[in-house]
Parts: sequence; structure tokens; C-alpha cells
Amino acid sequence: MSGKIILLVEDNPDDEALTLRALKKNNILNQVVIAHDGVEAVNYLLGPDSANNPVPQIILLDLKLPKMNGLEVLKCLRSDERTKLLPVIILTSSREEQDLLNSYDLGANSYIRKPVDFNQFIAAVQQLGLYWLVLNEIPPIRR
Repeated sequence: MSGKIILLVEDNPDDEALTLRALKKNNILNQVVIAHDGVEAVNYLLGPDSANNPVPQIILLDLKLPKMNGLEVLKCLRSDERTKLLPVIILTSSREEQDLLNSYDLGANSYIRKPVDFNQFIAAVQQLGLYWLVLNEIPPIRR
């Protein structure tokens, strides 16, 4: 499991630390690449130097991001042949039904609301890791 990269797209330092802590607590020792805004995420995956970056097994994408919000990132990823099949898990605190609908409409593979309680969040990350990093197989990625 440790050879599979996770791309975490999160601008909030507290949520970033919480997610990293939950991954570690669940013995998910994969390398985590962090993008702090939507533009950074898109550049990592599709920018001029993206061919040199490891392809993530999953993308954990927040919706409320600076420069380019998560829905815009998702739309961009789904419109490009190189990234249209990468698993994108929306990991957000948004309780807005429209965010949920828009995420799936744009091709999100999963939508997870960040639980406020840390123990619930640890359990959610454990399930996420088991399914998306162990059981799920992604298609070959074109570069």
C-alpha cells in the first residue's frame, strides 16, 4: 500500500494536519503530496512538469479552495484524457446539497463529509484507505 501516492488538496492547515494524523493513526503510510489550492493541484497533475510527478492512486479534494475551487478542479480533471479516470474523493465540510449534486455531476467518485468528531474522522479515513488504496484498482494512466 505504501507505493501508492495520495494527492491531498487542502488549504486549511488544521484540516491538513487532521487528515495526515488520521492516515497515520490508521497505518496508511502512503506518500501524501499536498496541494494548498486548486491551481497547485491542477499544475501538479496537468502542468508542464506533470510528467515528472508520480500519479496519485487517489485525490482527496476539498471544495472550498483559493484560486480555483474544488468543483473547478474536478471539472478540469475530468475534461483531460490524462486525468479523467483518476479516482477523486471529495473530502469536505460542506453540508450544501448543491455541492454534493455538483460533485457527482462533474464526475466525483465519492463524497465524504468531514466528521467534526476526530474518532469518527479516523474511522472514515480507515474505510477510505481500505477501499480506495487496497481494494480498488485504477485504470492505466496516460501521460
